[in-house]
Formats: sequence, C-alpha cells, structure tokens
Amino acid sequence: MNRSDLKALATIRLNEAASLLKNGHYSGAYYLAGYVVECALKACIAKQTQRYDFPDRRRAQDSWIHSPTKLVQAAGLQTLLDTENSRDSKFAANWNVVKDWSEESRYRNSDQKNAEEIIRAISDRRHGVLRWLRRHW
Repeated sequence: MNRSDLKALATIRLNEAASLLKNGHYSGAYYLAGYVVECALKACIAKQTQRYDFPDRRRAQDSWIHSPTKLVQAAGLQTLLDTENSRDSKFAANWNVVKDWSEESRYRNSDQKNAEEIIRAISDRRHGVLRWLRRHW
C-alpha cells in the first residue's frame, strides 16, 4: 500500500459510505466514513516517508493505529490542525465530529443523524476534513 493507493482508497470509501447512507445503512455508513479520514491521514504520513530511508520505529508504530487524533500526531500535522481549528470555526466543528470516530464503531449501531453528520464533516467542500487533508497528502 502506497500513498497513491491510500489517496484513492479515501475517495472510494467516501463514495461507499455515501451509498450506504443513501440506502439506509447508517451504521455501515458511519463506520466506513471513519476510514476515509484514516486513509487520508496515512497518505499524509506516506508523503513524509523518504524513499530508501529506514523508518523511524516510533513513527512506524504510531502509524499502525486507527485513531484520527493519534494519526494527526504521527503525520506531524498537529500544529497545522490547531491553526486551522482556530482560523475556521466550521472546520473545527467538523473536526470535532470526526476526531471521536473509532474502529470500535463497527460494534455499535449508528443512527441516520450520526452517519449524515460524519459524512458531512468529512466531505464539506469549504470546511471539510478531507478538503484540509488533501492539502497535506
């Protein structure tokens, strides 16, 4: 899996999550939407990986997680995220929706409101999390 694969997968997962939402599969839509952010963040990490360099052990370990907040740190984007949150209150609201996603959501039921909220937070064209991540991948 490389950076290009992760970028493509983020887009694919967003389309799949939207399709699940449209067809009333709210739990699946919510769960899959979180992987959009995970793939995009991992693409940001991959961008910073130098060809032929031996990977830093801590960074490699920190990259094999699902938590959006921990992946932001592993990608070295925390300062940029803080700046964007303070600059754009709508983005900050969207990040607050996304940051609490967990792969453990696969064991929980999500309702229509939560599924719509996370997909909107990710895909918002002006203030969305994916829009911001695309600037860094």
